[in-house]
Amino acid sequence: MHVRPTLLAPAGDLETFQAALNAGADAIYLGLDEGFNARARARNFSLEQLPGLVRRARLAGVELNVTLNTLLFESELDALEHNLREVARAGVDAIIVQDPAVALIAKALCPELVLHASTQMTLSSPQSVRFAETLGIQRVVLPRELSVEDIAHICANTELETEVFVHGALCVSWSGQCLSSEAWGGRSANRGVCAQACRMPYTLEVDGAER
Repeated sequence: MHVRPTLLAPAGDLETFQAALNAGADAIYLGLDEGFNARARARNFSLEQLPGLVRRARLAGVELNVTLNTLLFESELDALEHNLREVARAGVDAIIVQDPAVALIAKALCPELVLHASTQMTLSSPQSVRFAETLGIQRVVLPRELSVEDIAHICANTELETEVFVHGALCVSWSGQCLSSEAWGGRSANRGVCAQACRMPYTLEVDGAER
């Protein structure tokens, strides 16, 4: 049976948010100025704006997801709790997480929140997807490095929803495990400040020959 896929689009400001609505996106995801999203250096939205964005999405019949998809330090747990409660109060459809601790805390504080596992959680096998299920995850965003055959194998071995990228840069290293940004520039990709080494020009040398 063929099921029409849901088309999820990113938004970084009101202009791109409206563009996603106009273009027919089924769902939109966005990050918060208050932190814990993997695009901390990009334009984002405030918690104060969130209820209004949810209303606009509802009127258009579009789902709205919020990213809380970085690794956390223990000193940030109070701030995380505040964000989670405000996100839940706004009525978003789901949050996208990387850190297993965020999933566990969200289920404890705001059990009504639907949890999606970010591609940065590196769920690249049926076994890892089963681990995510124990965290209360309902959808897994698979790593961009997987082949169609890899994706089919995972889908055949899980009841969870699966999501894949159809457009976007491919990480230089395995999604969620890339340390090149921090190694080269002291900016952690898993803390929202990736230097985007994947967008730099490269040459490839194979057996001594440039390809």
